[in-house]
Amino acid sequence: MSALRQLTNWAGNYSYQAKKLHRPSTVEQLQEIIAQAAKVRVLGSRHSFNGIADSDELITLAELPHDVTVDRLAATVSLSANMTYGQLAEALRPERVALHNLASLPHISVAGAVSSGTHGSGDTNGNLATAVSSVEMVTSSGEIVRAARGHSEFDGLVVGLGAVGAVTRLSLDVEPAYEIRQRVFEGLAWDSLFEHFDEITAYGYSVSLFTTWGPTVDQVWVKSRVTDASEHVAADLFGAVATTVETHPILGLDPINCTAQLGRNGLWSDRLPHFRVGFTPSSGEELQSEYLVPRRQGIAAIESVRALADRLRPLLQVSEIRTVAADHLWMSPQYGRDTVGIHFTWEPDQAAVERVLVDVEAALAPLEGRPHWGKVFLAGADATAPLYERQPDFVRLIQRLDSRAAFRNPWLEKHVLGA
Repeated sequence: MSALRQLTNWAGNYSYQAKKLHRPSTVEQLQEIIAQAAKVRVLGSRHSFNGIADSDELITLAELPHDVTVDRLAATVSLSANMTYGQLAEALRPERVALHNLASLPHISVAGAVSSGTHGSGDTNGNLATAVSSVEMVTSSGEIVRAARGHSEFDGLVVGLGAVGAVTRLSLDVEPAYEIRQRVFEGLAWDSLFEHFDEITAYGYSVSLFTTWGPTVDQVWVKSRVTDASEHVAADLFGAVATTVETHPILGLDPINCTAQLGRNGLWSDRLPHFRVGFTPSSGEELQSEYLVPRRQGIAAIESVRALADRLRPLLQVSEIRTVAADHLWMSPQYGRDTVGIHFTWEPDQAAVERVLVDVEAALAPLEGRPHWGKVFLAGADATAPLYERQPDFVRLIQRLDSRAAFRNPWLEKHVLGA
């Protein structure tokens, strides 16, 4: 255990208020720490942009051993919860198996991404948590709880927001390793996007649109499985022109940190993220927000945000629009509905971003916009709870597994649980 001195999140916009940081090297030590702590939370890769992970005492699982076991018969991989997606991908490489999807950044922790409902993209791809087939966690009593897909409370435990227990182990679905090719198209007209939205988002296995809300969509990143029969080697995409040089999602930045483009085949883990392992992800100096709306409201949501372009542009580095498939995980932003996500990468000015988010959230609230739990947003539980049909069940699950409220914190009370 050590005292904390100005420990911040990855972006530097949040300073943790905890006074102690525990570093258990065994699960047994973790159980003891949690059972004795009045208020406690687990830190992942610190890539959240708010106080979701804060508490009086914090735990890092960094000193627990990495343990990866592939079960080919079950088509799963079991892993310790302290691993990042980049580390897991390296462990899976010699096993020649793959995950169904990855987030933009391979630097984030698997448990943290799962617990907050983080996603990759693709019309038919669920978020990263949908790959979970079983979960193991330590509850506030120090007991170990395990649940597999099909358990009555499994769908509430997976996207647990750190509120039901400290995740120690996960099993994820795997499939045979596959290759991806990535191409980028520039200058997609908004009218073409709205007219051909379904065709564009289905053009590859994973499709991302990057924009600064100017006259056109700046870039369309298309990631296609090499075996996809639907892949067309075309010079344009509904008027957007294929690039002949590699690009960065944020215009003007060197693409050296980005995964390879120009249609070059590569392993799934080397193409599905936008950024390469070992390099600075995104711009490195930023804040992030994201809102997920029902796909049926996607075009209306994009148009509502476009109407705010003059307000957004002075603070905006880039926005990303992508699609995610529906799932059954209680607190997942994709629960019960296919989704369009509108992501904002902001300049690192918290106060100014929050002022702009007043307008963004007002525009997206009528369209049932759910905020990404790990990013900067304003909405309180009075606004978020009605968007989640199973939120009352989630509250009851927390009350049962954390009866002494050790994992509850002010962020959770304000944005998820309410009074």
